[in-house]
Amino acid sequence: MNLSEYFRLVTRRGWILLALALIIGATAFFISRQQTPVYRATQKVVIQPSRADLGLAEASVRLINSLVVIADSQEVAAEIIERLQLDITPGELMSNVTIAPDQLRLTIQIDVDNINPGVAQDLARAWGQWLQDYRIEQNQQAQREDRVDAVLPDLPSVGQSAPRPLFNAIAGALLGLIVGGAIVFTLEYLESAMVRRREDIERTIDLNVLAAIPPTEGQ
Repeated sequence: MNLSEYFRLVTRRGWILLALALIIGATAFFISRQQTPVYRATQKVVIQPSRADLGLAEASVRLINSLVVIADSQEVAAEIIERLQLDITPGELMSNVTIAPDQLRLTIQIDVDNINPGVAQDLARAWGQWLQDYRIEQNQQAQREDRVDAVLPDLPSVGQSAPRPLFNAIAGALLGLIVGGAIVFTLEYLESAMVRRREDIERTIDLNVLAAIPPTEGQ
């Protein structure tokens, strides 16, 4: 197919693409708006060595991985639940909490998902404070120059993580375009054997049409 044929195809059947994109995009947006919003609170914990020493910095990197393993446990989750007086099991709480290390920045990121933004923020803050208290306890057994602190640089940030109506609407519209394109080309393929225009004859027999008999009056 050349460019003119593609243009003709879009002109004839482009409405199918637009209709499906609008229908699927609007449906995805509407369904997303009906879902219960989930909020994510993120608490950053900075692992800060007491002195700028290469050996201590490398030890801090290894320490971050250990802290993540310790903090991401049901025992800690149970302590957080007791501290905040929540009616939830440690397993249920941990399913909504993600603790990940960032060794390049010497930080630990704690993400907590909840339908209540205030509860999500309280949980993220409590987890960060637990890490801070844990390091204070561990530092009491170490010399001052070998201590590594856990610092909370700010309050947890909170934002809606799901659903994302606009993103889902755009994804639905793109899906509609893909499905519409498949339908259009399928219809075009099914009609490719039908002869309606001079171009169809030329394409079928690979010869130029020299003349055409115009339709007679009444036909």
